[in-house]
Amino acid sequence: MKLYYSKLSSSMAVHLVLEEIGKPYEAIQMDLDSQHQFTPEFLEINPKGRVPALVLDEGEKKVVLTEVPAILSYLAQINPELSLMPTDTLEFAKAQSFNAYLSSTVHVAHAHRRRGSRWSDCAECRTSMAAKVASNMSECFAFIQAHYLKKPWVLGDSFSVCDAYLFTISRWLEGDGVDINIFPEIRRHADAMLARPPIQRIAALHC
Repeated sequence: MKLYYSKLSSSMAVHLVLEEIGKPYEAIQMDLDSQHQFTPEFLEINPKGRVPALVLDEGEKKVVLTEVPAILSYLAQINPELSLMPTDTLEFAKAQSFNAYLSSTVHVAHAHRRRGSRWSDCAECRTSMAAKVASNMSECFAFIQAHYLKKPWVLGDSFSVCDAYLFTISRWLEGDGVDINIFPEIRRHADAMLARPPIQRIAALHC
């Protein structure tokens, strides 16, 4: 497997899960500020021009997975012995609901700070969107703390790919102008994640 990732992006969640799994893989860092994601070489791998992109070893046929929720689910399902996602159909759907919320709502709220040009060509509009990021992210994490996060992990007693994803996005709070300490359960979860050896091995690559 080959992972294309960048620092300070959602690709950290996939990187963390690959470390948790502990099987061989190659990680290739992309410099998004230098527009590496738009080079012809990378666009051939992922025409979306985004990370993460996970290239699978499928013989002569190259298979590339994109989008964090899809990649996390795949990694969990090919490593069932690690119980990184529920096998019960309903519980699996609940986990997917959480990951979809992070992807479609929380990540988008965060992206309005630096990626406003995706939604508007108006400079004043982009400034207005950026000004809302702190309050929007606070609202999202208040919702997560109240309705999603169980003890000790997102899904309860067992660590899952949902925890890697939540931890990744919670690291964006400071840059978005939100003090993580106003959410004690999110802070507790982040501390628990930081104590895990896989996180310690790759954290420096994502700062």
